[in-house]
Amino acid sequence: MVSRSYSNLLELASGDSPSFGRMNRRIPRIMTVAGIMSDIDDDPSESVCSDPSSSSMQKDRIIIVANQLPIKAQRKSDGSKSWIFSWDDNSLLLQLKDGLGDDEIEVIYVGCLKEEVHLSEQDEVSQILLESFKCVPTFLPADLFTRYYHGFCKQQLWPLFHYMLPLSPDLGGRFNRSLWQAYVSVNKIFADRIMEVINPEDDFVWVHDYHLMVLPTFLRKRFNKVKLGFFLHSPFPSSEIYKTLPIREELLRALLNSDLIGFHTFDYARHFLSCCSRMLGLSYESKRGYMGIEYCGRTVSIKILPVGIHMGQLQSVLRRSDTEAKVKELIKQFCDQDRIMLLGVDDMDIFKGISLKLLAMEQLLVQHPEWQGKIVLVQIANPARGKGKDVKEVQAETHAAVKRINEIFGKPGYDPIVLIDEPLKFYEKVAYYVVAECCLVTAVRDGMNLIPYEYIISRQGNDQLNKLLGQEPSTPKKSMLVISEFIGCSPSLSGAIRVNPWNIDAVADAMDLALEMAEPEKQLRHEKHYRYVSTHDVGYWSRSFLQDLERTCLDHSRRRCWGIGFGLSFRVVALDPNFKKLSMERIVSAYKRTTTRAILLDYDGTLMPQASIDKSPSSKSIGIINSLCRDKKNMVFLVSARSRKTVAEWFSQCEKLGLAAEHGYFLRLMRDAEWETCVPVADTTWKQIAQPVMQLYTETTDGSTIEDKETALVWCYEDADPDFGSCQAKELLDHLESVLANEPVTVKSGQNIVEVKPQGVSKGLVAKRLLSIMQENQIAADFVLCIGDDRSDDDMFEVIATSMTAPTITQNAEVFACTVGQKPSKAKYYLDDTAEIVRLMQGLASVSEQTLTE
Repeated sequence: MVSRSYSNLLELASGDSPSFGRMNRRIPRIMTVAGIMSDIDDDPSESVCSDPSSSSMQKDRIIIVANQLPIKAQRKSDGSKSWIFSWDDNSLLLQLKDGLGDDEIEVIYVGCLKEEVHLSEQDEVSQILLESFKCVPTFLPADLFTRYYHGFCKQQLWPLFHYMLPLSPDLGGRFNRSLWQAYVSVNKIFADRIMEVINPEDDFVWVHDYHLMVLPTFLRKRFNKVKLGFFLHSPFPSSEIYKTLPIREELLRALLNSDLIGFHTFDYARHFLSCCSRMLGLSYESKRGYMGIEYCGRTVSIKILPVGIHMGQLQSVLRRSDTEAKVKELIKQFCDQDRIMLLGVDDMDIFKGISLKLLAMEQLLVQHPEWQGKIVLVQIANPARGKGKDVKEVQAETHAAVKRINEIFGKPGYDPIVLIDEPLKFYEKVAYYVVAECCLVTAVRDGMNLIPYEYIISRQGNDQLNKLLGQEPSTPKKSMLVISEFIGCSPSLSGAIRVNPWNIDAVADAMDLALEMAEPEKQLRHEKHYRYVSTHDVGYWSRSFLQDLERTCLDHSRRRCWGIGFGLSFRVVALDPNFKKLSMERIVSAYKRTTTRAILLDYDGTLMPQASIDKSPSSKSIGIINSLCRDKKNMVFLVSARSRKTVAEWFSQCEKLGLAAEHGYFLRLMRDAEWETCVPVADTTWKQIAQPVMQLYTETTDGSTIEDKETALVWCYEDADPDFGSCQAKELLDHLESVLANEPVTVKSGQNIVEVKPQGVSKGLVAKRLLSIMQENQIAADFVLCIGDDRSDDDMFEVIATSMTAPTITQNAEVFACTVGQKPSKAKYYLDDTAEIVRLMQGLASVSEQTLTE
């Protein structure tokens, strides 16, 4: 099946019909000539189609995209320019592949190498990596990589995502548009590489982390139905922090071009959803445990699941002889000297809180002198991933603190702090985990941090390590964790001692508690943690993510998709095949042919934009409605939720217009007719109960108001804070349903409102009444137009759909149920906005005017 693309945006903007193209699938899809990278024709009118005959025999395939490939590269030592490549066993991308199983799914990696490869060698390296490792390297010029990675990623995105505002040029990175352009350019280069290997109808694409946040837009633009997941491995800041970013909307819209967006914790997901609400006006819903955002007819799913560790790899390292040798060395260095080891393992950067941890250690030694000479904090400082002034400052501060504390509390043969600031092999770190009595992870902000997980599994150990530690095989294991509240793994480790790393006294007390805690308590906490970490490993995480991605993409094949918008505002509109845009030509043609027409129009959000402050109709709108009403072939009704006094006043110049007020409770056929009720006269004594409740919520929700109608009460929070207003609306809905349970009313929530109205009242009653009037006059409508914008209008659409088989509508009638905007609706047609609705009504009115003058 052809992957349809609507990439010719100029064609779309001109109103012409979309054109779709084909591009033959290349085999083997990355090479046309051995050793030479193929050039992809970047004509946006083309889109890739899959070849069923060649794909039917393949396994399911996933393309994993990240800034770095899980590959180690080094030059051969023989003086030649050849390379030696091997897998990087510590790479998360490689570890998640093991969780998927080689027999079930084929994995292709796209990313950069850590080493720079000369232009003349790139073709050969590409060939080797593809054939031997199924890796597609993305080669970036050195200056572009520096501006993209060390510039935009590490100096602008990374600090901001860790809650650091660029208050001055020295504090955080001020936004630099040239660095942003480099970031976008690199994301485009990644997209080009993916296009060389992707089979868009079958392959899944899984993009990782903040380095590639605009990549989903480039892929979605080229392949509208690409099955695309994104996982953010860093924190996502609160909306107050995030909205300081000048390109905030571009990044949000780019992420929303994914099908599934993953986060480590609920906090990060909540912040992302809040940003979508406050900056894009989007809301999310939770259905049967799954969260999703409706975006242009697509449901973008939200996944919350912390990543795990590779159990098999870590247990294998624990069994290694060099690990055992290192453990022996550490036992001799610490345990045999009656020293208790506390361990910290952190990257040397500003957010890991190393200096705060050292101050807490100093405080512990001051407050509890009995620990002097007995405890040692081993701080392993991994090399910083970024470059800059901030890294140098952290290094200088750390070394100064270590020197000062050791001078104060040290003595011959004893230093309370041992700083290891040179790279250690993984087995050496594991040996430290095995021996450490307590692990301290006190970052001030961190995305996930798997150090505590690795520590727990290492402390579980094995029989050989138990012997080295002098433990019986049956001895319950123990591990103590002091962890920051601000790291992603904190919610999943309920047995850890959680601390605010900024509170030095509290961290010192936590360290003392970890050392003094009773052995059985330590063992129970370890057992609880081990049970969680061992069952929620990296394989569990990767399988769960891909299962959700597959579920989210199930309806891709049955949706009609096309793209709209320019640049990073590009987005795909996805609609049900039966949901179509209303063609002006078709409806005008039907209007001209027909002789008995029923027209039902909603007002707010349909003829009048929701954002307008002055909601009264313009003279232009009054003129259009009067033109339609003067046509004797038409019966026109305007349906509104507003009071009858308001609509009667607004449309006093429309003599022949039928009006329905308060969702159809009141109705009159024309201006001089009496108002009638569609249901028996309601008892409104319930207002005495509901009014005080609404008043309470109005007083506590700034920006909310109450509208008191004759038969209904409406609480509106359109001008309130969106998050707080939505939260209060849910509470109010529950409160009202409780106190009005025995009253003949219905409590409903709508767009920024909570409404109480009599039971049985709906806009569908107006549609029934209009059609029944026509039937009483022995007239059957051969043209029905019904336009609305929200859920309350679905009642009208439903009545019209069921009436198509009734005698009130002719057998071959032209029926147009139309909603405003692309969204789930019982209507079969849509128009984009109120401006299009007005143009449509103006077109029909001009036809009627021409008929009257003939």
